[in-house]
Amino acid sequence: MQGKIKYDFSAKVWKSPGMGGWVFVSLPKELAHEIRQNLAWQEEGWGRMQARAEIKGLAWDTAIWFDKKQDTYLLPLKAEIRKKAQVNLGESISLSISI
Repeated sequence: MQGKIKYDFSAKVWKSPGMGGWVFVSLPKELAHEIRQNLAWQEEGWGRMQARAEIKGLAWDTAIWFDKKQDTYLLPLKAEIRKKAQVNLGESISLSISI
């Protein structure tokens, strides 16, 4: 993904409740609103937007999802990514996304 807008931020890693809950970081609301205002035309179904994420020098292609309940985008962090980046639940991390 080239020629994209890069956003740097910090967020806390959290897990959704329930069995097999997914692990996410929530984008800061101010940042999410800016992205949605300027780039909502790129959203696919269910508020999904393709993105490239980077944590501690580890980059991967992914997507962010707009969660109406939290009024922000969520970035899922698969177990493989968390393990490689040595990221734990409850940890505040610095990361970037390019859209």
